[in-house]
Amino acid sequence: MKFNSFLVLGTSLLFLNTLNAQQKKSLKLEDAIHLAWKNSNETSLADRKVNTKALELKAVKNHAYPDLKASGQYQRLTNASISLPQSSSSSSAEPTPVVNQLMIGQINTSLPIFSGFKLKNNIKSSDNLYQAEVATALQTKENVALKVIDFYAHLYKSKKTVELIAENKKSAQQRVTDFTDLEKNGIIPRNDLLKAQLQLSKLQLSLDSAISELNNVNFELVTFLKLDSKTNLDIIESDFVDFQMDNIPTNAQLALENRKDLEAIRLEEKASLNQIDVAKSGYYPSLSLIGGYTSLDLKNLVTVQNAINFGVGISYDLSGILKNGTNVKIAQSKAQEIKEHEAMLTDHIKIEVQKAMEEFDLSLKQGIVYKQAVEQATENYRILKDKYDNGLADTNDLLEADVEQLGAKINQTLAKANSIQKYYALLSVSGQLNQKFNLSKI
Repeated sequence: MKFNSFLVLGTSLLFLNTLNAQQKKSLKLEDAIHLAWKNSNETSLADRKVNTKALELKAVKNHAYPDLKASGQYQRLTNASISLPQSSSSSSAEPTPVVNQLMIGQINTSLPIFSGFKLKNNIKSSDNLYQAEVATALQTKENVALKVIDFYAHLYKSKKTVELIAENKKSAQQRVTDFTDLEKNGIIPRNDLLKAQLQLSKLQLSLDSAISELNNVNFELVTFLKLDSKTNLDIIESDFVDFQMDNIPTNAQLALENRKDLEAIRLEEKASLNQIDVAKSGYYPSLSLIGGYTSLDLKNLVTVQNAINFGVGISYDLSGILKNGTNVKIAQSKAQEIKEHEAMLTDHIKIEVQKAMEEFDLSLKQGIVYKQAVEQATENYRILKDKYDNGLADTNDLLEADVEQLGAKINQTLAKANSIQKYYALLSVSGQLNQKFNLSKI
């Protein structure tokens, strides 16, 4: 008896220490999503890619500015043999100068004027790719938001399941206590007590499993949100109870207008069309303004200063007229690939929306049925309890009714959360989840 008391005391102290070690944090669903948009690896990577595309666009635009290059040389000459033309009027030969060093300084500039619209179309292509990356980042944030919702809903379901099983376990414990006294007094057979104890054991196993599931999903969510791993999240029930579901999509049109992944691929298609024009620029000559300054000193022989040059430069790859056709065909083929990908994605989105609408509608119907099932199971247990107390029903009937009542309550709780989850999934496939949680505030 003393050993059991010490065991209970030790278990209680361990449980209290575990609770103290955990950091409780109350977190609304919207706050959790905003936290994920701010901290998750997925959004950080998406934003980094957008920044990279912005820099690539800037680099392409820089090609429109003139190139300016400065260079200088110093060369030491040894044993140079110098021959200078002699003037016929010269009466005496002058000594040959000693030339032992050369210094040259140059500044050259070039400004492209025309290159078959290559630069213009490269800028357009890079800009479209940048906008596509922005759209892809927004789609990533949609996916992150839905992932948080799934975690949050799972956490809610797990907590409610633990609460309902724990509550039912208390009733089962009281029943075992009552049956123990009845069995001692010979009022009920030992077999009935064993059945009640067996049910209590099953509930304990279910409770342990539910707590383990709760701990796992809690750890997954806090890890995803980059919170302390010891944080114990306390969800806000109003996010799943009496929730107002508005602006429910009824067809795929909204998704085809709002989906950011579809917008991204359309922008990529525009960029591919720009690349066709870039490839076609190989058929044209390139024209540029050129200028420069040169200073030269060949010691003891010649000095050149302020030698300024300017003019127009032109180049034309004549062989490109024959060779460039392949580059154009490659660019056209890539553009066609993206167009076909867009058609595939459009069909996929239509299927996603239809499936999401069906699943949402089914969840609402299931919610109605589960609500009725709770009422029926509760009334059934009440009737069987009265019959049992009056000796008109056996223990099997009572315990079975109790299990059915617990199952009905769990199913109803899960159905409520499932309807909210399916509603958000429908918003996600329709491209409305970011607006729902005010992404502009981030």
